[in-house]
Amino acid sequence: MEKLIITILFLTISCSKLEMIPITADEIISEIKSRKKSKAVLLNIWATTCAPCVEEFPMIINLDQENDDLDVIFVSTDFTEDERKAISFLENQGLKNFSYIKNQKDQIFIDDIHQEWSGALPFTIVFGKDDGEVVDFWEGKELESRFKRAIKLAIKK
Repeated sequence: MEKLIITILFLTISCSKLEMIPITADEIISEIKSRKKSKAVLLNIWATTCAPCVEEFPMIINLDQENDDLDVIFVSTDFTEDERKAISFLENQGLKNFSYIKNQKDQIFIDDIHQEWSGALPFTIVFGKDDGEVVDFWEGKELESRFKRAIKLAIKK
């Protein structure tokens, strides 16, 4: 019986697929606020059709794994019909369980995430651990050194 339970558990875990959870800008901000006082947060908004997004993705995952005081939240802006492509990409990057996909009209989403975001991808915002305030943000692909500086500041804050 114990062997059967272990086998079923293994099959359940190995067959489970990454889930894309639809999310709005307000829900993202609430999620980030809920982590205040426990972890700094790096929010990365990306798409599979964005070459710079795809290029910097592995580096962001590595930074997440290197920092116990950091949570990384990825939000895909892929269209609903491309969700399977986004899931496949995330699984290939080693993500498990879930990630988020934008569930809101573009301009409202952009405006509600950050007033200075033009909508260009990738877009990254780093929030401080203690106060949850924005430490740094940028559009486009950045060097790892920029990410590390922002993360260090966010964790100390």
